[in-house]
Amino acid sequence: MAIETLEKLLAEHPFFKGLKKEYLELIIGCARNVFYKPGEFIFREGEEANEFYVIRDGKVSLEFSSPGKEPIVIQTLEDGEVLGWSWLVPPYYWHFSARAVEPTRAIALDGKCLRTKCEEDHNLGYELLKRFVTIVEQRLQATRIQLLDLYGSQ
Repeated sequence: MAIETLEKLLAEHPFFKGLKKEYLELIIGCARNVFYKPGEFIFREGEEANEFYVIRDGKVSLEFSSPGKEPIVIQTLEDGEVLGWSWLVPPYYWHFSARAVEPTRAIALDGKCLRTKCEEDHNLGYELLKRFVTIVEQRLQATRIQLLDLYGSQ
């Protein structure tokens, strides 16, 4: 089995496709591999948001708590998907929780590191923002559909 570098993994990922090599190199400087066991929280609603994740293998449920009820799963994310955008928007707190559904390998990208690099190079920030707007839109649509299912059946 060939060892895949973070550079190769990120360069081939659709989220980073077309990004200038110099920007990709800056991003790689903020990246590390992580692993989560089934049931383990990647992050919890209300905690400080300082990373985002590219899921390499596994499944992650994106959920929010409802007083007196079980958590509501908004979406299940799988291989190749991007998890987390709250690191990008002040005050940098998670609005949902993310939990590994099965063994999950991911690349964690340090949001503080990236925010600093984006402040130094606004073009990098703009490139990342354009990509994250798509993620935000997808999550909003997933939330809308989940709420229709939740409240439409009553």
